[in-house]
Amino acid sequence: MQWELITNVILVISILTLVAFATLGLYQWISRKSIEKVDRELRWMLLPLFLMAVTYFVFDKLLILNTRPNGSGEASFPSTHVMVVATIFFLTTLILHKYVKSKTTRIILEILMFVCISLTCIGRVLANMHWSVDIIGGIAFAFVFSEIYYQIIKRKKAKK
Repeated sequence: MQWELITNVILVISILTLVAFATLGLYQWISRKSIEKVDRELRWMLLPLFLMAVTYFVFDKLLILNTRPNGSGEASFPSTHVMVVATIFFLTTLILHKYVKSKTTRIILEILMFVCISLTCIGRVLANMHWSVDIIGGIAFAFVFSEIYYQIIKRKKAKK
């Protein structure tokens, strides 16, 4: 099985999911003629994505803690594939109820996202691109970014 290809396809799917949310936000901005009128869930999504980009830069360029098991010498902690896929799908899960009204459809999408995250975690190790600790680090960062987002969205809802 071509695990590197599978994980790359899942990464592209997660990025396309993000592009769909960005397109929705842009549409709202243009049609509502104000960025303040864009759904706050979409606006605040930028924060965890910014944190993810900073984390990538720090661990890929400044603070290399681990290198890939394949001997390439490239930084491997945290797994960027896992961090990106998990962050995007965790964020999507948090706001899916707002944009998908069918409970059955939401459950199916959530299961598919869980499967994609799991395949990415397993696939990156089987492709010899990451150590298990890199995968755990990617998931941990994704969880932290998503939790920050959730707390902001929850707090903002309480103020309304």
